[in-house]
Amino acid sequence: MKERVCCLYRVSTDKQVDYNDKNQADIPMQRRKCHQFADQMGWVIVHEEQEDGVSGHKVRAENRDKIQTIKELAKQGKFDILLVFMFDRIGRIADETPFVVEWFVKNGIRVWSTQEGEQRFDNHTDKLTNYIRFWQADGESEKTSIRTKTALGQLVEDGGFKGGLAPYGYDLVRSGRYNKRKHEVYELVANEAEAAVVRIIFDKYVHEGFGAQRIATYLNKLGYRARSGKMWHHASIRGIICNLTYTGVLRSGDSRSQVLPHLQIITPELFEAAQHIRTSRANSAEQERRVPLNTRGQSLLAGNVFCGHCGSRLSLTTNGKAYPCKDDPNRIVKRVRYVCYGKTRKQTECDGQTGYTAHTLDGIIDKLVRQIFERMKAVPKSEIVSIRYKEKMDERRALLRSIRAGYTKAAGELEMLRAEVIKSLRGESAFSQSLLGSLIADAETKCLEVQQQLEAAQAAYDEGQAVLASLNAQYDEIVSWADMYDTASIEAKKMIVNCLIKRVDVYRDYKLHIDFNIDFEQFSMGLDIVWIAA
Repeated sequence: MKERVCCLYRVSTDKQVDYNDKNQADIPMQRRKCHQFADQMGWVIVHEEQEDGVSGHKVRAENRDKIQTIKELAKQGKFDILLVFMFDRIGRIADETPFVVEWFVKNGIRVWSTQEGEQRFDNHTDKLTNYIRFWQADGESEKTSIRTKTALGQLVEDGGFKGGLAPYGYDLVRSGRYNKRKHEVYELVANEAEAAVVRIIFDKYVHEGFGAQRIATYLNKLGYRARSGKMWHHASIRGIICNLTYTGVLRSGDSRSQVLPHLQIITPELFEAAQHIRTSRANSAEQERRVPLNTRGQSLLAGNVFCGHCGSRLSLTTNGKAYPCKDDPNRIVKRVRYVCYGKTRKQTECDGQTGYTAHTLDGIIDKLVRQIFERMKAVPKSEIVSIRYKEKMDERRALLRSIRAGYTKAAGELEMLRAEVIKSLRGESAFSQSLLGSLIADAETKCLEVQQQLEAAQAAYDEGQAVLASLNAQYDEIVSWADMYDTASIEAKKMIVNCLIKRVDVYRDYKLHIDFNIDFEQFSMGLDIVWIAA
């Protein structure tokens, strides 16, 4: 009676790979070799399993369905021999695969390879040979992974596309060049129709505070469709927002290309702003934020307004009733209020108001923002920036002088203690040598700490030009907000207000305590903390 054989074939990628290297043979070649071998041995193949795109180095046997299926068949006595093209088709994990092979042998299944023969466990030498074989295979997988990552990194650094599907916003075109496997290399080019949608996505996300779901809904309502022709999904929007390629920089792991102008769809500054918003929103527990969690609704404040009495965040609510609009009696509106979350949920002992009418509070903030912008526009940029620059450099100069004086004093004390050691050796000092040793060690530690502070202060002072450039950039950004504020949508206004104002604490009778963001304080003309009474 012929012995029954179960064959296992595996490739680690979904694509048919070049099998000049027999360790990476494709499925048809593995099947052909196994059938030829079985015929030569007089065996009959009764079952075959195939794994496509499964890494024997990364995926453990317990997570590989085909291995588990073959194990079940072995327990049921459905075959006598497990046959593979090479043993590394079973796996390449050094601390697992040898024991998988041993499991089959212990359960009465002989394990054969068309290239390496039978794996036996008759003695310790067999076990050691088995372990070494898979340890080498594991090492080869790691080396292959390193070589692949290095090659892809070099390709990307040279401005080449690493392969795969083109990101939305780009097309793949033939380059006329061929790789070592004689496959034609493709290059990315911008798809202007899709690139326009990418710009809409980033503009809505950064300038109007739309979230991924809201952007998807917006695009779908306008008739835009994803590349597949289907409706936009929020997950696709999030993927676009995180993709560095749109700045013209290709990426592979830690490798980056230079900026490739022909691939740049958005500016690096816009991309960085999007990442800042994304990470800020992800930190939902953050008490004070510069980015609103969302920009829905007509309220101006979102996430940065708090009850001045108990510190709870104020949340928006409507009472469900409709009222005639004061400006237009024919228009019916709902009453929107900011309410103290802690008081309404009975979580805090709050002696403040339960809520504040949204349009009243927003009106106060809107008026303040307009006054600040008018005040800034009335003063020449050179005057504001030069004043702030002088203040910043004066602060750094004063800090440097103070630390330098502290270092001089600490160094002097250390030298004095060292001189005292000589006196102690002569018997002329009032201090013992052990006490002097302890004092000197403390003085040396203090000297080292002050020296580090001195170096940091000196570096900060030497960054004068960087400070000036930063102030100029911040001023230009704030003035750009001032120019667009009057005509901006409510979403854009909400983003601007959240960038300007760190926190608003509201007290009874709409008395406000406002903290500006630190970047804005450079130009707030002394308005670091503002108290406003309605």
